[in-house]
This record gives sequence, structure tokens and C-alpha cells, in this order.
Amino acid sequence: MLDVIRDLYVYTRWANARMLEAVADLRPDALGHDVGGSFPTVRDTLSHMLGADWIWLERWLGRSPGGFPDHWELTTLDAIRSRWSELEAERGTFLDSLTAARLEADLSYRNTRGETFSAPLRDLLLHVVNHGTYHRGQVVNQLRQLGRPGVSTDLVVYQRERRS
Repeated sequence: MLDVIRDLYVYTRWANARMLEAVADLRPDALGHDVGGSFPTVRDTLSHMLGADWIWLERWLGRSPGGFPDHWELTTLDAIRSRWSELEAERGTFLDSLTAARLEADLSYRNTRGETFSAPLRDLLLHVVNHGTYHRGQVVNQLRQLGRPGVSTDLVVYQRERRS
């Protein structure tokens, strides 16, 4: 299971890079254009994804922040890319340190409302992969609403590329 989890995070990194490449040439007004949805702009969706990934990593490290860091300025795509790069490096270090026993152990954490939960770390790691997949799909939809082409970040596309 540990190898599967690690591979899913390599996939997640690949998919996030493809998504960020797809939005790279959006003008700032398009990045912040309200197209509707749970997070109405591409920038808002990317910021949510990044913030959620950070919160989960913090939880895995034994901390339960009440929200995203106040000092983050995620108003530009460059700022989002920079923070994401830092996060992925930290998450890679965490994933490299995992053991099979730790993966199966329960992790207790508080959500952003202060409620306490506990689940096997394995399940929480899988949740974050799924969460990213969900929101990358929203970004693709937002791109299409902005008249831009979408990008495929499907797991099967990653697997095909990896095999070739």
C-alpha cells in the first residue's frame, strides 16, 4: 500500500503541473474572472487546493491549523506556483519518511472548526489525492468557460506517459 500511496502522489504532482501549465498564460483578469462554482475563479480554486493540501500536510505532521496562513499572498499565479513547489517538496519529504505501520495507524486531528476526528493515515492520504482530482476537474471546467482548452489530468494518461 505504501508504494501505491507514493505513486499516487507522484501522479498528483504530475497532474498539478499539467493544470498549472494549462492556466499559465491566463491574464490576471481571466485568472480572477468569476465563472461560478464552489470557488468562483480559477485563482480561488487553485488557492483552495493549495491551502487544503497544506492543511492536510500540517495535520499529518501533528499540527491542526485553524485555517490557511494569513501571510500567504496568493493573488498571482507565480505566488501560487511558488507556494505549491514548497509544499510539494515538504510533502515529498513526509512521504519518503512513511512506514507501513505509520500508514495504518490512526491519526487524530482537528478540522478548521475545531472538531476532532480520527482515521487511518492511509485514508487521509487517499482523501487528499481524491480532493485534488475533484478540484482539477473544476479548473478544467473553468478554463472551458473562459474559452480556453481543457487539459487531461486523468490517472490513465499519467500511467500511459510513464510507461512510454
